Amino acid sequence: MLSHIRVRAGALIMQDEALLMVKYDHPTRGVFYDFPAGGAEPGESLSETVLREAKEEANADVIVGPIAVVYEYVPQHNQKKYGSQHTLVMLFDCKLQASSVPSLPATPDPYEVDVVWLPLSQMHEVELYANIAPQLLDYVKQQRSIELIEEHTL
Repeated sequence: MLSHIRVRAGALIMQDEALLMVKYDHPTRGVFYDFPAGGAEPGESLSETVLREAKEEANADVIVGPIAVVYEYVPQHNQKKYGSQHTLVMLFDCKLQASSVPSLPATPDPYEVDVVWLPLSQMHEVELYANIAPQLLDYVKQQRSIELIEEHTL
């Protein structure tokens, strides 16, 4: 049974004026880019989701920082462009651990073809899984973030 709202968490990783992105080549959507992100598993915190997804999708070990961007997808408001599941996505400002070198994992997700550093200057030239390039560029300039308060740390 699907929950009312799917919760996804992902890693926004910037280095040398570029964002780490996962490149997909989908048979009906074509080529598009997304952040290492995915749905939270039962019993998993959002920070744990980010750590797991960054490793699974980009072979990256990260340090999870504050929330950078929150994105809501409501299917009936978007002609079900990305499916029929109402989704809330939180992208966390992450840093690569010193020894981490992102790459395509040994067993990539379906249609995942590469892990790339996408220059900020090219954000408007590619299709993102969610069309949030203006908001991402604004975040990079402003560095406004939201602290995630986890009850177990209080």
